Parts: sequence; structure tokens; C-alpha cells
Amino acid sequence: MDVPGGEDLDASLRDFLAEDIGEADLTTEATVPQATLARAEIQARAACVVSGLDVAHRAFQMLDTRVAWEAAARDGERVEAGGRLARLSGPARSILTGERVALNLLQRMSGIATATRRYVEAVAGTRCRILDTRKTAPGLRAFDRMAVTHGGGENHRFSLSDMVLIKDNHRRLAGGVGRAVAAARAASRPGMVIEVEVESESDLREALAARADMILIDNQTPETVARWTALVRRSPNPPLVEASGGITLENVRQYAEAGPDRISVGALTHSVTAADIALEVLTDG
Repeated sequence: MDVPGGEDLDASLRDFLAEDIGEADLTTEATVPQATLARAEIQARAACVVSGLDVAHRAFQMLDTRVAWEAAARDGERVEAGGRLARLSGPARSILTGERVALNLLQRMSGIATATRRYVEAVAGTRCRILDTRKTAPGLRAFDRMAVTHGGGENHRFSLSDMVLIKDNHRRLAGGVGRAVAAARAASRPGMVIEVEVESESDLREALAARADMILIDNQTPETVARWTALVRRSPNPPLVEASGGITLENVRQYAEAGPDRISVGALTHSVTAADIALEVLTDG
């Protein structure tokens, strides 16, 4: 599953709801009469870039199709503090029981989208694109990746089967950059993208000689990224250049101006600060 939708989305939401509800929502069933109807709003308590509205809507629908949903914002839209994201109406018990799963996803995804937008805006005007990584919470990768795109970023590989990415441990076990790229080329189907991480200029020259499709410059200074990227650009049929490692919102502009095609940022998904979003019941009836 890449973009969550259809049966894949429903299967995930079914598991999330089952985990959260357990055998029953004891509090709601004890305190809210079964026939009670309610209206509610989902509101942003702090400014954010919205992501996950369709997912949250589907969570309520899977719990109870009688819950009506009216979106007041769109995924990818920036909303200010106090902004309304959606209105709900229907059985009060279902609104309360579905609240936590819907908000957990909406808060996490909007947090990721908000962080991504900050990085994208920080590199605006350069050739560089912001990408995510596989540093995601198990079971949430598809949701996290969707949120990155809502923030204006792009997705790296979804799984290990999407492309070859030769990291430092692969290189060591394979006997060096050149051997690792050659082995990957021999074992891969035609057209498979092969990216290799380099840690020195000699690694870089080996990768260029082996005709890697992409070069990953990891944990280097902006000055080194600029020098090595210039070397790549002078090579015949230059591969794409990706920078990563130690890149923050404070220094991402420096890295982007060093000239890589893309910067991958693990913090977008491994260090999520959830957006401050709440569901407020308005009135009965």
C-alpha cells in the first residue's frame, strides 16, 4: 500500500478501531443514552497544514455510516489557530467512540504535513526537492507518506523492494562501492534504480565509475556536498544527487544551495510533533 485507500485503508482503520475500542466503549455506553444525537466540530487549536481529513472521515464511516461529515478545509491547506476542519453530526455514541482514532491520525498526519511544508518553503527557489525516508512507525508508513505529499514534499522508496539503496553496511560486506554496485546490477531486473551512499571522494569516484543511477551523500557538511556535487555534474551522464544526515530546518537552505537534486529528512516522520487538533461537541439534537 502506498497511498492509503480502498480495502487497504479500511483494513488499517478496522485494526486501529479494534485496538482502541477493545470489547466496548464503557464510558460512552454508560453515560450517553443510545438515542442521543449530537453535532461536533473538528478544530485546529494551532496553525497547521492539514492532512488526513479523508482518513478521519473514513474512520467515522467505518464505525457508523449514520455519522454525517462536512469538510471545512482540504488536505494540503494551511489553517490558522481556531480554524474549523470539519463538522460532524449523528449518533453521539459513535462520534465519541471514533474520536480518538480519527484525531490520532489527523493530528499525526497534519504534524508531518506542517513540518514538511516548513522544509519545502526553506528551500524554495533552489533545484532541491524534499523527500521522506523509511523512518516511519510500523503500520503507519502509507499515512505518513501521504502527509508528506500534502506538505509539498515527495516520497522516497516505500519498501526495500522498490529500488536498490546501497548503504555503508552493504558496501563493507560487499567489498567496496564498485563491487556493491556491480553485484546489485547483476542481481536486479532491467531498469531497477541503483543508489549508493558515499562517505569519501574515493567512494564517489568509484560510484561514478560503476555508473550508479543516484549518489547519496550522507552526513557531510554543506561545503563537502557542494564540492562532491560539482564533481558529479562534471561526469558523463551525471546521476542524481541526494543529501541526507544532520539536516535540520536551520541548515537545510545551506544544503539545498550546495546543489543536490534532493534532500531526504528522516525527522519528518520519525520525530513527529502532532498538530494540536480537537473535536468539540457543540449541542445535542
